Amino acid sequence: MVKEKISKYAIHLGDSTLILGHRLGEWCGHGPALELDIALTNTSLDLLGQTRNYFQFAAIGSDIYKDEDQIAFLRYEHEYTNIILVEQPNGNFAQTITRQFLFDIYHQLLLRELQFSKEKGLTDIAAKSIKEVNYHVEFSSEWILRLGDGTAESHQKMQDALNLLWPYYKELFTPSELETEMKEAGIGVDIKSLESTYLERVKTQFDKATLEIPESKWPKSGGKQGNHSEHFGFILTELQYMQRTYPNMQW
Repeated sequence: MVKEKISKYAIHLGDSTLILGHRLGEWCGHGPALELDIALTNTSLDLLGQTRNYFQFAAIGSDIYKDEDQIAFLRYEHEYTNIILVEQPNGNFAQTITRQFLFDIYHQLLLRELQFSKEKGLTDIAAKSIKEVNYHVEFSSEWILRLGDGTAESHQKMQDALNLLWPYYKELFTPSELETEMKEAGIGVDIKSLESTYLERVKTQFDKATLEIPESKWPKSGGKQGNHSEHFGFILTELQYMQRTYPNMQW
């Protein structure tokens, strides 16, 4: 049972990188500049590579899933436990970079702590992934500053994006039952303890970018319990098409 729960925890971690990686992949060929197109696509590849590591590890310890493809492509909507933030539409570049920044700071803090897990498979993934995520943080932080403290138009678009996406941040630090159990076992991360550091870091960057964090009266959550936004079904339609149309296909 413990082995299966560790597998579920790894799947939870991989679900958020899977969905965000898929979202960023939608920018391929559509970036506002060639350099940004390549950067977003590379970040997508990083996240999908991390997803593979989580899912391969999870499949080894699971009696339910035989391999990474089954985990990624052949589950029902309620079986995905990613945070809702990552499934929000790309919108314009301001929305994409704000979503990325909000996730990146959390992701970096999470991986730093995951390196101290009692489960070696997870520490290995965290140690490898954080090298990529450090770059992601640098990239998104720079663009928060450039656009927020840029022109009047770029500033307004960034503020609008922050107003739209900030209500989703709280779910990052609201532990699910599984996360609590894994934390108590010394396997998972105490995500609640990361919130104050997270808020300090994002507020510092938003202040530099002359952006104001909005008051969030209605926080958005539910993804960790498999309750997703209206966007998620469309994501799965694209993500799962090939595997469901051509079952057991091999690349």
